[in-house]
This record gives sequence, C-alpha cells and structure tokens, in this order.
Amino acid sequence: MLFLGADHRGFELKEKLKKYFEEKNIEFKDCGTNSPEIAHYPLIAKTVCSQIDSEKDKAILICGSGIGMAIVANKFKGVRAGLCSSASSAKEAKEHNDINVLTLASDLISLEDAISIIEAWKNTEALSGRYKDRINMIEEIENENMK
Repeated sequence: MLFLGADHRGFELKEKLKKYFEEKNIEFKDCGTNSPEIAHYPLIAKTVCSQIDSEKDKAILICGSGIGMAIVANKFKGVRAGLCSSASSAKEAKEHNDINVLTLASDLISLEDAISIIEAWKNTEALSGRYKDRINMIEEIENENMK
C-alpha cells in the first residue's frame, strides 16, 4: 500500500498527486490533511508512519520543506525516510538507502517535479552488496537505540 500524507502547506500538491495516482490506477490511502487549514506535520507523519508495515508499504509525506516530515518519519522503527528534490536524488536514495518513505517539499517543487521524483523512486530497485550491508547496519543501530 502507498500511504499519502501532507500538512497544510503540502495539501494542494497532495490533492494534485491524488488525481495523478487515480489516473494511473495507483492504489493509495490518503491520511490527511483534508483541507488547507493549519495541520501540524508531526501529527500527519505520525498518522502515516504508525500505519505502515515498513517491510511492504511505502509512504509519501509532503510539507513545505519536506524536512519536518522526514525528521518525524525517521522516529519510527523500520522507516527510512528521505527528502528528495529531483528524480536523480530519488533514484539514488532508493538504490543506496532503500527509502520506504519519500518526503517532498511542496514550497520548492512543481507538480511535474513531484511526479518525476515519485516515478523514479517507485521504479528503482534497491542495490544489494555493500548497500544492503549498510541497510543492515542502520537496522542494527535502530535496534540498539529504539526501544
């Protein structure tokens, strides 16, 4: 499942992406916010990340800078969230870090940019070898530090 969440600054981009996903028959679950009224990004990220199964689900979180959503998302065990600002950064984030949560900066990218970032992320496979070894190291650190 693909979970989708945005605060008030990301609301407009989220709504446009929903239309794109519907046109492309991409299944998703909208976790809010549902209006441009002020919504606090930590609560939206919490709503999304508390629902995902980090082994099989993916999520896209949108706020003005994308940074706040990434910070909150990475507080959840099994989540590897990354802020991507281009298709090439999304490709590398997926290949090298196997990110399962993509964060976007609605203040800094267009709808077209967002779509190209999402498509690169969705259509890229994580690399094995030393990259998988590094993911395992991240999981070990997570297990040591997240109770």
